[in-house]
Amino acid sequence: MKRYLTTFFLMLSGLILIIGLQIDFPWNGIVSWGLAFISLIFAAYFTKYIPNDKNKEEKR
Repeated sequence: MKRYLTTFFLMLSGLILIIGLQIDFPWNGIVSWGLAFISLIFAAYFTKYIPNDKNKEEKR
């Protein structure tokens, strides 16, 4: 389940930017980009749970 969180956070980042930048209120750019940046940090963190087939072949 954790290996799918990278994809989820990448999509969430794009969705935040699409919706957040269309809304017109003060500080919307800072809030939208800030939330997108946090989402991208989480996406990068969860990449360690993506299985790597090369490591399995090298250990044999």
